[in-house]
Amino acid sequence: MSPVNAEAVLAATVREAGDRIRAALAMRFRDLDMAEEAFGFASLRAMETWTRDGAPRDPAAWLYAVGRRRAFDLGRRAKVRAEAQHDVPEPTPDPETIAMAAFEPIPDERLRLIFVCCHPALAPEARIALTLRTLCGLSVERIARAWLTSEVAMQQRLTRAKGKIRDARIRFEIPEPDAWPERLDAVLATLEIAYGQAYEDAAGATEAADLAAETLRLSGLLANLLPDEPEVLGLAALIRLAESRRPARLDAAGAMVPLSEQDVGLWDNRLIGEAAGLMRRAAGIGRSGPYQLMAAIHAAHAARRETGFVAWGDIATLYDYLLSVRPSPVAQVNRAVALAEALGAEAGLDALAAIQGPARLAEWLPYQAARAGLCAKAGRAQEAADALRRALALDPAPAERLFLVRRLGELSA
Repeated sequence: MSPVNAEAVLAATVREAGDRIRAALAMRFRDLDMAEEAFGFASLRAMETWTRDGAPRDPAAWLYAVGRRRAFDLGRRAKVRAEAQHDVPEPTPDPETIAMAAFEPIPDERLRLIFVCCHPALAPEARIALTLRTLCGLSVERIARAWLTSEVAMQQRLTRAKGKIRDARIRFEIPEPDAWPERLDAVLATLEIAYGQAYEDAAGATEAADLAAETLRLSGLLANLLPDEPEVLGLAALIRLAESRRPARLDAAGAMVPLSEQDVGLWDNRLIGEAAGLMRRAAGIGRSGPYQLMAAIHAAHAARRETGFVAWGDIATLYDYLLSVRPSPVAQVNRAVALAEALGAEAGLDALAAIQGPARLAEWLPYQAARAGLCAKAGRAQEAADALRRALALDPAPAERLFLVRRLGELSA
């Protein structure tokens, strides 16, 4: 096998199964740092071995088996094998069989590890960031961008969180149901951010693409496990409403299509119907919250299928409610866009200028894209072009880059 082919097989395997393998290693060895190091070692060894001998029959099982053996070696060197492994036996001569058998319960193990990473002993943001890094495989740079902070600061936060899990000997098992509420907010935020990272990429071309299907699945699982938690139902609804639009998010040239310009006939009616049912169940419980408000915003956009127009004034009001219960610069940017549609571009630009966000807000691509759109709407072509150039400098995904380049060309025409 050529190096190019080996690299392609490895990349596909890491994309499809990497987070599951890391989770399985972490569950087996009770050490997040060891799991990441073992998986990294296995990936490097795969490139060397597969280039020379060809890819194995089951690349995921191969990576797990090599990572498992590496973790055993690391445990011996640190003289903690007895503590980390207890009575777990050495690998047998048939590692692929063992590895694939170990994968069978992984969906439950992943949920267990999410709750472990969201342990109340950790600071809330650390819980979420650690889960995104360990289970979702997001880069530190991506996680830092989601928090509008620096990569160095986020790396330090992750290091402290992993050290606390190790030093406090936090058990790798799901807590009893009566202990779930104290972890639930962090679990929901993890799924929200993970889906948001996938949604930023309309074409599914980045390493976060697979998180869309996974968060869709996990949010549904949580809704079944906690049917009386309205915010769980709200999160499951908003993910389904957002994901229902995926078939309409690209044009024939592969460029991203903005929500307001999408063909509603391409939206997934099944997912919209599921979301409506979840929202009705949540409303019947009688406790509102930010996820239900965000779902209501998505539902207002979905109503265009029936009405033919977007009730932008209602959406701006919903953002006001959302900001009253969960302030965030992200919601403020989205509110500014809604105000521009409801009251005019200058109202939107005033709202955008009033945001007291972190210093890195200007380095957040959606902010620059929103600013470009509002400036163009207000007739400020030069400011719009400047904002588009700043957005393009922030390394957008391929479909989003095509969209931004096209808008820049329209301004220059």
